[in-house]
Amino acid sequence: MPEHTCDVAIIGAGTSGLAAERAARSQGASTLLIDDEFAGTVCATVGCMPSKLLIAAASAAHASRRAPLFGVHPGEVKIDGPAVMQRVREQRDKFAAGTRSSFDDLPAGTCIKARARFTECTRLALDNGDTVLARSVVIATGSSPLVPDAFRNLGELALTNRTIFEIESLPASLAVVGGGTIGLELAQAMTRLGVATVLFDHGESLGPATNEDVQAAVAAVIGDELTLQLGVQVSAQREHDQISVTWSGASEGEQLFDRVLVAAGRPPQLKDLDLETTGLALDEHGVPCFDRTTMQCGTAPIFMAGDADADAPVLHEASTEGAVAGQNAATYPHVAPTQRTPLFSLTFTDPPLAMLGAGPTQGGIIGHACYANQGRAKIEARAEGLVRIYATDNGTLTGAELFAPGADHMAHVLLLAIMRGETAASLLDLQLYHPTLEEGLKPALREICAAASTPQPADRDSGDPSGV
Repeated sequence: MPEHTCDVAIIGAGTSGLAAERAARSQGASTLLIDDEFAGTVCATVGCMPSKLLIAAASAAHASRRAPLFGVHPGEVKIDGPAVMQRVREQRDKFAAGTRSSFDDLPAGTCIKARARFTECTRLALDNGDTVLARSVVIATGSSPLVPDAFRNLGELALTNRTIFEIESLPASLAVVGGGTIGLELAQAMTRLGVATVLFDHGESLGPATNEDVQAAVAAVIGDELTLQLGVQVSAQREHDQISVTWSGASEGEQLFDRVLVAAGRPPQLKDLDLETTGLALDEHGVPCFDRTTMQCGTAPIFMAGDADADAPVLHEASTEGAVAGQNAATYPHVAPTQRTPLFSLTFTDPPLAMLGAGPTQGGIIGHACYANQGRAKIEARAEGLVRIYATDNGTLTGAELFAPGADHMAHVLLLAIMRGETAASLLDLQLYHPTLEEGLKPALREICAAASTPQPADRDSGDPSGV
């Protein structure tokens, strides 16, 4: 069988793999992109885009139900489940087609449709019988949903993020197992679409928030819309066309559901790569140890990128990591570190949850702001949530956790401020239009200034006592 040779072989054609291939080729390297499907990125096919399409439908239903608060009476809200899911798939398929079209732009012979495994440090065996010999390799195999043993006997009634968007209609009832980002987003969306939803998690908190106040706010807001069973262990058994879910721990119970969404995490897809043949040092989870500033595994000509490294599983990080890995793979053995941006993640609940930068440090300052009485939030009948902003003892911003209306937009401003080394005082110098959600950040920024004994700019508030 043929042996292919190249400068850089990339295993995986998702967001990080595509970025790695482009970066390596831009350095003049010959590349091979190896994937068993070339289906498109996880984001477009089973992640960011279809989930946001479902959330958009849920938001429309929620807005219709809330309209009478404003004196608007649209009538009874009726959910057409098949139509909801049809639009999700139609628009999802357009996004996926757009990502697949990028494969057509690659030089002829770049793509190889096959599964790859290592036989040596830079030699790969493909399941079509071919082999690949490269100067360096980028592992960009992504991640896949974890389905614990307790749910493997449920057949098609057990859903993951890979299958939930394929259901023909909305179920009458849904158990969501896992209170991370995927579980939170889809549980709230399904509830707003009229699905009787219960969210289970073995932990006592929801989502990625680390601040106890933020954790409590997330649980309170989400718990107002759907039933939460936290601090429990869950088992499930199929009973004809339904699933009996039993739980114990902080509470105990048993309930029948039409479907179960297993959102228990997405571990890296590494088990079939035969990494033991590479000589790489692996962590306790079997993930190669790597330097996140270079994406290099030790001193080997092997680089990691994207969800495969289990470091920062979000699209913009995957793209960045792919570019860094691809460039360094092309220039190996010369490897250059790259300054990484602060960590940044969003959970698209309502209100959104944003995590950015570093958490609080000893001797640091925490600024507090509450949106329960914030002017613009009250105007929109969305007055809930809170913000925690972290700073050094001299007032330099280092991170934040936001669970508030508009957090998905405000977080970008705060992230830029952190990257530029801004202080709370300098951010207060920014002219903020009234009334906006951004004004709600001021109490936290003022608190930081006061604790840091930093002079504050002249207050530009309008004098309106509406809680800014």
